[in-house]
Amino acid sequence: MVRKVFLLLLVLVATYGGIVLHSAQAQSLSPAERASLQAQHDELQKEIAELDQVVKDLQAQGNTLKGDVTLLNTKIKAAQAQINAKNITIKQLSSQIQKKNVFIGQLSSRIERGKESLGAILRQTQMLDDYSVVSVALGAQNVSEFFSDLDAFTSIKTDLKNLFADIRETKAQTEVEKADLAMKQNQTADAKYEVEIQKNQITNDKTAKQQLLAITTNQETEYKKVLADRQAKAVAIRVALFPLRDAGAITFGDALVYAKEAQAKTGVRPAFILAVLTQESNLGKNVGQCYLTNDATGAGVGKNSGNIFAKVMSPTRDVPPFIDLGLRLGFDPHRQVVSCPIASAGGWGGAMGPAQFIPSTWKSYEARTATVSGRAMSNPWVAEDAIIAMSLYMSDLGAGAGGYTAESRAAAKYYAGGAWATAGRGYGRSVLALAESIQNNIDFLANN
Repeated sequence: MVRKVFLLLLVLVATYGGIVLHSAQAQSLSPAERASLQAQHDELQKEIAELDQVVKDLQAQGNTLKGDVTLLNTKIKAAQAQINAKNITIKQLSSQIQKKNVFIGQLSSRIERGKESLGAILRQTQMLDDYSVVSVALGAQNVSEFFSDLDAFTSIKTDLKNLFADIRETKAQTEVEKADLAMKQNQTADAKYEVEIQKNQITNDKTAKQQLLAITTNQETEYKKVLADRQAKAVAIRVALFPLRDAGAITFGDALVYAKEAQAKTGVRPAFILAVLTQESNLGKNVGQCYLTNDATGAGVGKNSGNIFAKVMSPTRDVPPFIDLGLRLGFDPHRQVVSCPIASAGGWGGAMGPAQFIPSTWKSYEARTATVSGRAMSNPWVAEDAIIAMSLYMSDLGAGAGGYTAESRAAAKYYAGGAWATAGRGYGRSVLALAESIQNNIDFLANN
């Protein structure tokens, strides 16, 4: 009987150890298909580069009716090439994701098989440990067979040790594959977002093209009127007031200059930074403004309402750096506006200026902000400093990588911290919607 047990265990170990993992081939792209897609993608990238150069050349030639129509046609063609390239990227990523999912499934199956084999081995090992020498003496099997089984028993224990190691290695490999899968899923989401942006751009350019085509070459006066309207719109965008929370509004043109200055150091695109500041300005209308009144407890009052708030500023974390900042910048800490606490959130208020940095966080960005701005000291209520500090912070949260996933995640983390995956998603979506609108204005200014 015991020999049969050993044979069973050896089969179990061999079954688990002999599993060979293969990436899915039936439903994924073949090597020839992958090569063809890559070749198409490379050709599209060359076409996009050539079209981008044509766009730059046409923009440099100045405004003419024919030139503007040609420019729009080129931009539409370039945008369509971008869409085609992104669709190829999406197809390539989808194939890779499909293979990853299958491979992860195989790894998970292997782990489960290993667990089953381990259970069987451990149970049978216990049974063999309980097998008594008395059974041998009573004739259940002869002595030579018994010692032969003991040799097999030692072999099984070695296989057991190897099985443990294999399961640990397989689990580690599974985690690596899952992380790679998540990255490819994010890349797919980014590519799909870019496709939608390019589609919107094509729609806008086609509308503008139709307006120009409605003007014949004999209607130069009408064209000049269209050109004047565009220039007037560009001026209106530049001089429009850009709202800033707890600080005076500045022109959109100035805000864009500051954001581009920050982008040169951080890589975070201006439209995204200005969108976060716009979202904060909108939130400020609901959160309100407060003064700190009690350094020991962090209590304060509403600036306009006079209502008492118990948690205006954390007395241990934020009051000391806030008072220190007041001494260095020359403001009265008890007459300087900060954010009121949000009752529903249950946390502290005390955030400062357009970028809404709490004093302890501002302290860690103060010197870096001054380095970028070139001034000896930075101020959280000064528009340029707030924009630079926000850009630095968002870069640290990963927004400098660009793309929908990185930017929406950075915005969510800015708003909700460690709870970003749940409490911050809505904030991130709102910011990206604002960013798209702001980017349209930035693009319009670049072309006029």
